[in-house]
Amino acid sequence: MSGPLSPATATRLEKAAVDNGFDQELPCDEGWLSFASTQAPLRIRLTALGADRFLVTFSQAHVARALADHGTPTDARLPEGATAGRTVTDIPALHRLVRRAFQLSRTLPDELLRAFERRTASLPKTTEAERLVVQRVGQDIFRAGLLDYWEGCCAITGLAVPELLRASHIKPWADCATDAERLDVFNGILLAPHLDAAFDRGFITLANDGTVIVSPALPEPDREILDLHQPLRVRSLADGHRHYLPWHREHAFKHAGGLAEGTRG
Repeated sequence: MSGPLSPATATRLEKAAVDNGFDQELPCDEGWLSFASTQAPLRIRLTALGADRFLVTFSQAHVARALADHGTPTDARLPEGATAGRTVTDIPALHRLVRRAFQLSRTLPDELLRAFERRTASLPKTTEAERLVVQRVGQDIFRAGLLDYWEGCCAITGLAVPELLRASHIKPWADCATDAERLDVFNGILLAPHLDAAFDRGFITLANDGTVIVSPALPEPDREILDLHQPLRVRSLADGHRHYLPWHREHAFKHAGGLAEGTRG
């Protein structure tokens, strides 16, 4: 580990943390900066390993595991409380790494459920109207979580206009047995409107590798209109998504010779 951080380096590290959601600076050992967030449970520590290499450590192991596409693992000695660390070689990559860690910490493993429980704890749930209010709160939290998880982009097309994107449940809210299923970020895909509609009505589904499967019930001319005549794929699926996808393929997807057993709600 290098020695004390220069003022210029400390300023760059602080900016990477604060600009990407970590708004609480914490005491830390010499050579490190430490931050928490008022919006996520993750704590991070940052340091420089020379002039062009930066190390970030994470207090949550599940977040660190989900960052495999960002930076490289480190073999450096980690400070107390850190579960893992990753290194990057420039400031833009440092910002991307810290921002992604913040987004993941707000959604994994059950942060959406916790937010839902906090926000609905005092809400009445006796009448149908009251239960609909609670459901709307959950759906809003779920949508915000998917926007975080998928970084504000359609998981298939890359469309990056949040107002147009839809938070599409894989297993519908009404069919989930528990709030944990309903608020599981892995039980959803962020999709462009036409893909959300097709997924919702069973005209497309997903293979476990993310390949988009088009229903034989969708005529070829309409596939071309919807741009479904070419190979499409979800850019990144986790094992959590694969837990729910069999339900969609069995119960929502329109198979050859008939409709799916159920419809999505």
